[in-house]
Amino acid sequence: MGGNSPCASCKLLRRRCAKDCVFAPYFPPDDPHKFAIVHKVFGASNVSKMLQELPVQQRADAVSSLVYEANARVRDPVYGCVGAISYLQNQVSQLQMQLAVAQAEILCIQMQQGPVLPTQLIDEDDHDKSYFLHDNLIPQYSNFDSSSGTVIHDSFKKESIFRPDMVS
Repeated sequence: MGGNSPCASCKLLRRRCAKDCVFAPYFPPDDPHKFAIVHKVFGASNVSKMLQELPVQQRADAVSSLVYEANARVRDPVYGCVGAISYLQNQVSQLQMQLAVAQAEILCIQMQQGPVLPTQLIDEDDHDKSYFLHDNLIPQYSNFDSSSGTVIHDSFKKESIFRPDMVS
């Protein structure tokens, strides 16, 4: 940085901040903790080497990753980021299992409360009688599945067209 205020790394290392300081763009003087934690985990020399080997456009992302990994290493010295990722993956798996159980319970409840299929309601002698209310169909019903006695809305939701007093 040169000039009045040295970057956080030069301030922590108690050295003069040169104009071409590799740390200055990424470790501003107003955030000294950011460099302190990276220095504690990786060391200033190693971080300097890593940054100098990278193209300038990738350095900001690398510093962000180093800060994240250093924070993870301080919280969990053995596993670091891998520990956090593993924990989150386990949590996702548990939530997926809970979701599957809840969906199965919903399906069971719907099956217990659902209407009886029309093939069970109609006697063999009653095929000529029409239980469907063709005159009362609302125009929003676009398809009729005669095998199941349901009407399919434009939104693809099925609805029974039998009157409630017809279903026992």
